Amino acid sequence: MINLLNAIDDVMYHPVLIIVMSVFGLYFTFRMRGVQIRLLPEAIRCVMEPTEGENVSSFQALMVSTASRVGTGNIIGVSTAICLGGPGACFWMWLMCIIGGASAFTESTLAQIYKRRGKDGNFFGGPAYYIEQALHAPQVAILFCIFLIATYAFGFNLLCSYNLQSTFAAYPFYHKESTPIIIGVILAVIVGYCLMGGGKRIISLTSTIVPFMGVSYVLVALIIIFLHFRNIPEMFVEIFTNAFDFKAIFGGVSGSCMIYGIKRGLYSNEAGVGSAPNAAAAAHVSHPVKQGLVQTLSVYIDTLLLCTATALMCLVSGTPISAEVSGAPYVQNAISTVFGEIGPIFITIAMILFAFTTLIGNLYYVDNALAFLNGKKMPGKRFMQIFHILCMLVVFLGAIAPMDACWVLADITMGLMTFINLPCCFLMSGTVSKALKDYECKKREGRNPVFKAREIGIEDSQLDCWK
Repeated sequence: MINLLNAIDDVMYHPVLIIVMSVFGLYFTFRMRGVQIRLLPEAIRCVMEPTEGENVSSFQALMVSTASRVGTGNIIGVSTAICLGGPGACFWMWLMCIIGGASAFTESTLAQIYKRRGKDGNFFGGPAYYIEQALHAPQVAILFCIFLIATYAFGFNLLCSYNLQSTFAAYPFYHKESTPIIIGVILAVIVGYCLMGGGKRIISLTSTIVPFMGVSYVLVALIIIFLHFRNIPEMFVEIFTNAFDFKAIFGGVSGSCMIYGIKRGLYSNEAGVGSAPNAAAAAHVSHPVKQGLVQTLSVYIDTLLLCTATALMCLVSGTPISAEVSGAPYVQNAISTVFGEIGPIFITIAMILFAFTTLIGNLYYVDNALAFLNGKKMPGKRFMQIFHILCMLVVFLGAIAPMDACWVLADITMGLMTFINLPCCFLMSGTVSKALKDYECKKREGRNPVFKAREIGIEDSQLDCWK
């Protein structure tokens, strides 16, 4: 079964998904005139805008999407990419991040334009809603929701659980047969407790601690880089030399640095996948483009900041690279060169916090998909209880599953989401381009941009908001 999944994964990413992501990302970049770079200062300004009353602000929506993006992939995913693909994977992660910023802008702007208002006054939406409303393709929207549930309730949570338990392999008490089972049970029970209505304090605590841990993680990485500063020139030479090993890249090698860089980069920042728009739609803003710009920041925070922190920290440390240490051991070995025995403990704490918020955050997107499939309302209490028990089982199985199975399942389900979302965004890119021009025109006139759908040719009957 694993061999079959690996074969599907190889074909999907090399070359199909790479071409799809690159072509659409470049298309959005040129059509929006490099919006992800050109309007970066404006994106930073937009994220600081206050909102009225208790409405969801741009910053809060950014934090929801960032909480889901920032997780075990920033540590384990980057380590795996370098150990199995080579140091050049870093370059391809950076490149796809910048290109993917345009895809993130496009999908999140669409989510804002076609968002809906609930009975409680809050907004909701996402790819399923803009696919159904703008393209009049409800069957495609349903298929997207099915793939989203497969990705975030199963594929990603399976992988997240595995990544967390793997960090304990560095400790003397770790036993290959029993420890993963114990960790899986504990993690499943805590996640289940939160899903069943309890654990509000736990969720509140982690949502406060995780940003602090993210900053601490970057600071620790900077310390390691500074103390190994003599290795910096050699490190960058190694990254770019390996990145342009064209014989490996174009020879059809699925394990090349380019393939691993793109896979792990996509898994980490999720640009164009269609997940972040579910959070972006909830924001209360005066113009859809504002939230589109804000969501590009989430991609940069994830890849250019946290993923890069892991990559440079590991490579500059001089720690030997091999398939045997891929995952948590490589990062723990790197941090130990400066912090000794304390280093692996710090990584374990970071992984616990990142993994827990990712497990809970992933299910925010799943709830949105379940509501869409259930006629735009949440399923009954009994169904949700059974579904949450199933999610607990997935978390437990992830802790004891083989690494290859976890990664390949997450890759495939995420790839299927991307295959639907990006072409649909392409078909609606004209709407995003008009919205962007409308925004920039009003900015040039010295006004705070306020969006009115009719001004870009969308009839009020097509939308639930912006009338």
